[in-house]
Amino acid sequence: MSSFVVASADLSLRRAEVEEKRDKVHKESKALLDYTRKAITKLTELKKMLEKFKNDVEKQQVEQMTDWQTKLVMMDSKERQYILQVSNYKAMLNRVGYTPEINHGVLMEMAEHKKDLERKTKPIADTLRSYQDLPPDKALAALAIEDKKRQYAAAEKYLEDVLQSALTTPGL
Repeated sequence: MSSFVVASADLSLRRAEVEEKRDKVHKESKALLDYTRKAITKLTELKKMLEKFKNDVEKQQVEQMTDWQTKLVMMDSKERQYILQVSNYKAMLNRVGYTPEINHGVLMEMAEHKKDLERKTKPIADTLRSYQDLPPDKALAALAIEDKKRQYAAAEKYLEDVLQSALTTPGL
């Protein structure tokens, strides 16, 4: 009987140890089950977020593609317009006689040369203008000189008369 009691106590101890282990495993299993449920919930939330982001990205891509297509159409239109304008400008330049040899630099050089020529010819032109009042031949020039001498003599006489009258006038 003593061995029965010892065996029974030993079995009780083993049973208690097994129950402790079972409780411990049960608690760990509950904790793992709880963590698993939380992880599944989090995974479900993340999947929903991922799906939402995919939808948002798809919408944005569609909007962006639509926007790009609209801009592309407008840019194509502008390109055609600019090409037409360039061809019109080239045609206009050809009509007025523009050639690549006549460009801004060449025109600026020509303008400088023109200013230089004007500066050099101005004194000559002024001298020529002074000759315009001269008569065309020597006899007429002599008559013009005689006329100017008479006018000068008349002006001198008038000046003398005015001075003489000013000196003789007692009121001044």
